[in-house]
Formats: sequence, C-alpha cells, structure tokens
Amino acid sequence: MISDFKGNKTQLPSKLCQQCGKPMTWRKAWAKNWEQVKYCSERCRRQPRTKAS
Repeated sequence: MISDFKGNKTQLPSKLCQQCGKPMTWRKAWAKNWEQVKYCSERCRRQPRTKAS
C-alpha cells in the first residue's frame, strides 16, 4: 500500500487529530506506529483535552 507511493498524497491513509480535529496524513516517520498516532503535533499532545459541547 504505502511502498508503492508515487507522490499522490490523496492515496495515503489519514485520520483526525483527537485534540483539534485537524486531518492528519500518513507520514513515513509514523510508519511503524500509525495505529497509535493520535495527535497532529506535540502541542496538541500536551494540551489538556477539551470537551466537545
């Protein structure tokens, strides 16, 4: 799936950040732990969770 990436980012998996809701696209740095990735950035990871009303 990812190994045949030819530059078309629309084919990469994506998911939403649990803190801010921003869409995140798969990155090579996340290849080994994509299932555990929850936040788009260190800033979102450190912020306390906000309750959605």
